[in-house]
Amino acid sequence: MCNGPLSIEKVRVPVTFRKIAVAAGLLLAAGGCAHTGDITAQGITAVRTACPEVGIPAGTGDITLFNPATSHDESALDLSATMTDLRSSCDSSGAQVVTNVTFRIDAARTHTEGARDVSLPYYIAVVQGGSQVVAKRTGTVSVHFDAGQARATTTGQASARVDHAAATLPEDIRRELTRPRKAGQEDAAVDPLSRPKIREAVQRATFQALVGFQLTEDQLKYNATR
Repeated sequence: MCNGPLSIEKVRVPVTFRKIAVAAGLLLAAGGCAHTGDITAQGITAVRTACPEVGIPAGTGDITLFNPATSHDESALDLSATMTDLRSSCDSSGAQVVTNVTFRIDAARTHTEGARDVSLPYYIAVVQGGSQVVAKRTGTVSVHFDAGQARATTTGQASARVDHAAATLPEDIRRELTRPRKAGQEDAAVDPLSRPKIREAVQRATFQALVGFQLTEDQLKYNATR
């Protein structure tokens, strides 16, 4: 059975081993229960919801603080933290697709004398088509160290919204992707995503909710070169 208010649709593409990986990655949206990889008389069924993919972009899942801030010497290392255990829930039943994200912060400090509270900045961004940032929010999460404590853990949360209509393919594109194809037909072995119009429509309807530390340019460079 399908659980939860999930908006999905079945997509049939030709059964060719060369195209199976592409078919499993198709992004669409309608109703009913289906499973990615189901084989029907017309091809492979791929399932997609209107919910965005959630992840931590490379280079933004770690933050390092130095004292003084202008030094990157090991002796100046003050605190480091890692974002992990990213989890999400999504409600796509309304006009707005709402994604709630939780994450854990594992932090370590060099100097353990005295209690200390540190506020670490983070962001959540909504990205359309894999490259265009359409919304972004920032916040802070506080980490508390007791006196003598070198490591501490805390949790944070964020949310993102996407217009359901924007995450839904146009009717003509959906019809083309879900159109039954029979063996022997001229386009039976042609991947629909090879057509620019369909590929671009799928990209426009694809969203991601990305979470990471809100880093300075200097911190981004440090993460990229360490």
